[in-house]
Amino acid sequence: MPLISVVIPVHGVEDYLDRCLDSVLGRADGPDGPDGLEVVAIDDASPDRCGAILAARRDPRLRVISTSAALGPGAARDLGAKEATGEYVWFVDGDDELAEGALPAVSESLTRLRPDVLIVDFESLYPDGTTSPSGGTKYLAGPAVTTLADRPGLIHLTMTAWSKVFRRDFLSGLGVSFGSSGPAPHEDVPVTTMALLTAGKIGVLNRVCYRYRRARRGSFLAAPSDANFNIFRSYQQIFNLLSERSTVSAPVTPDVRAAIFERAIWHYTTLLPLVPRRRRREFFHRMSVDFRRWRPEEAARFPPGPRGLKFRLVARDAYRTYSLLDPLNRLRVALRAS
Repeated sequence: MPLISVVIPVHGVEDYLDRCLDSVLGRADGPDGPDGLEVVAIDDASPDRCGAILAARRDPRLRVISTSAALGPGAARDLGAKEATGEYVWFVDGDDELAEGALPAVSESLTRLRPDVLIVDFESLYPDGTTSPSGGTKYLAGPAVTTLADRPGLIHLTMTAWSKVFRRDFLSGLGVSFGSSGPAPHEDVPVTTMALLTAGKIGVLNRVCYRYRRARRGSFLAAPSDANFNIFRSYQQIFNLLSERSTVSAPVTPDVRAAIFERAIWHYTTLLPLVPRRRRREFFHRMSVDFRRWRPEEAARFPPGPRGLKFRLVARDAYRTYSLLDPLNRLRVALRAS
């Protein structure tokens, strides 16, 4: 059994696929590479040259599975996980890359810790080749093994599948899949949240292992889209699971519940600029409805600073005031970064 199965859903990423494959296959066979790597690429009826690029790779560690019709990234991940044979599964998007040395580092952590889920750090990669850190170090710093009950702040890290390496048997037993979580984008949210809620052992690797490509032309998050309304369905699943509780094996502490609520509202606010302007008022109202519906007693106090101000406006459904203040907040953040 391979230790790691890297699953790569592939659709419309011909300009980036070679770099992605090089970062996985090209850096995995050296003296410091992990033993027993397999790569499962799902050619999800890609309309460009991705099929030819995959076919040109003569590597025994690579298996290519082609679909007759596009499944979407969520269902493609599910198919790849079903076909994988490794003890652990790492989902890598076809337009992204692994950081240099990532596979040996992840392999060492998995072998030493044997977690249900391993969380890794990432960096953003921009079209001009520059990078920026994730800002997640403050959550990743600490013991290498933990649970969500012990460190609820881990929920504030990105809710994407690629920032986590899952034990395959654990993933298949979650009772929720990427394909059943709704259409892209944001189909990662229910699976990753459920995994963190359920994991008896969460491994933490405070090292940049993944390079997430930002502002790619054709990406779901490259331009305003009505598809961002899918985020409400994703978090609806999570809040329903929290209400049922019987489906979550680990205890849901008050701090965990409050952290998930705060993460959801903050996630909504980050997506608002990616909603078409004509529908932002509607999106904001949905945010406010969820705020009042799902706010737990443990989150009765607002966060400090600008985040708390945003939450107050969301709670009041005060879109007009929010829309006036938000550009000022973005300018403040940009000036601070520069």
